[in-house]
Formats: sequence, C-alpha cells, structure tokens
Amino acid sequence: MQLHLSSWPEIGKYLETSKAILIPIGSTEQHGPNGLLGTDALCPEIIGKRAGDEAGILVAPTFNVGQAQHHMAFAGTISLRPSTMIAAMFDWAQSLNRHGFEKLYWLNGHGGNIATINAAFSEIYHGISFAPAGSNRPPLRCMLRNWWELPGVSDVCRQLFPVGEGSHATPSEVSVTYFGYPEAQKKVEMSPKIAPTGPIYDAEDYRKRFPDGRIGSDPSQASVEAGEKIVAAAVRAVIAEFRQFAAS
Repeated sequence: MQLHLSSWPEIGKYLETSKAILIPIGSTEQHGPNGLLGTDALCPEIIGKRAGDEAGILVAPTFNVGQAQHHMAFAGTISLRPSTMIAAMFDWAQSLNRHGFEKLYWLNGHGGNIATINAAFSEIYHGISFAPAGSNRPPLRCMLRNWWELPGVSDVCRQLFPVGEGSHATPSEVSVTYFGYPEAQKKVEMSPKIAPTGPIYDAEDYRKRFPDGRIGSDPSQASVEAGEKIVAAAVRAVIAEFRQFAAS
C-alpha cells in the first residue's frame, strides 16, 4: 500500500489498525558507468514497495535526495546540506505524527546519509522531550535500517558476487535497480575490471581517485536475476522487522 496512491479516507482506515509507516530514504548520485543515478533511492523504494504489497505495509513517498556532496564532480548528482535534510526529515515526521503515526521505519539506501539521519532523529526527539507536559501529541519512535544490513541480505550478495562487490556502485545494488527497472539496464565494459579502493574526501579528490565513480567494485556483473534474489531476501527481512517494530 503506497501513501501517494491512496486517498485520505484510506489512510484514515489504515491508521485504525496500524500506527507504523515505512519511509524509503536514499540519494541521487553517480553510481559508476552502468549504475543509475537514483540507485540509492530506488533500492529501498523497490524493496519497500514489494514489502508493502505483500504484507499490507503502508509505504511513504521516497525521500530521494540526501548527502552526496562527495559525488558532486559527476554530472547529475544532487545533494542537500545536512541542515536542509534534517529540517525536511523533521517536517515529514511532524506531518505524519500529526495524523496519528507513531512508528516511522526509515529504510535507507545510502551510507552517506547515516550520520545525518541519526542527527535528524535527535532533532525529532528533542521536540518531543521539550513538549509541554500533558500535551496530546502522540508518542513517536523512529528506526533506521540500511537495506544491505537486513538479516540474510549480505549472505546472498556474497554468494552472488564473491569477487568485485566493492563498496560503491556495487553489482548488488545495481542488480536491485535492474530488477526493478529492467528496461534501464546498461552494458558497459569496466576498465580496470575491479575499481581501486581508498578514502573519500571532497568531490574533486573523489573524481581524481575514482575517475569512473566506482570504489572496489565490478558492477558489470549486475543482472536482473541477481537483483530478484537480493530483493526477495530483503523483503522477507523487512516484513519481519517492520512487524516487530510496529508491535513494540
């Protein structure tokens, strides 16, 4: 069930049985020569939508632009300032809480978002802690889960890609997007086959160290079939974890 494809009476009906919602959150940034710019937003969106369809979980619109300043030397990347992202997440949380949502499960697709997401949670809880005593505001809890850390997912990824998984523009994440959007597949020869690894600093330094955007990966291995297996494992884990969080 998707919030943006529902009417307000349908959301009201959902709230009669559940106060929890899943929010995909990611980034719009380069993902190497054959990866989609929306990869980090599309992965949690694809997984979240499938989990919602299978288990009746309400899925919010995707928060699809995040912390990507170190990718800004590559065309198409869009980045927010940390303060902007925190403010936007706060407003999303306040809006949902106003309607009665009490559990916000943020399914994240971008490692660079983690620090800012946790800072946003602190901002959200600060407002709750300093609310006037006896206010009628519903309680609110947030949970962060990186999709690649869901139970069982890393095992599937290692089995599929024992060599060349890397840490950015990975065959695993590219496979998930190809499963979701097979028409967007791109065939590109990688040179070198496996990209170098190293630290990440500012945007220009990143482009010098990793000229095609990859870090330690060979995403030419990506396939729709691999993506289907990864998504299946992730969906099972999301449903189980979301239900536990919603009931807690």
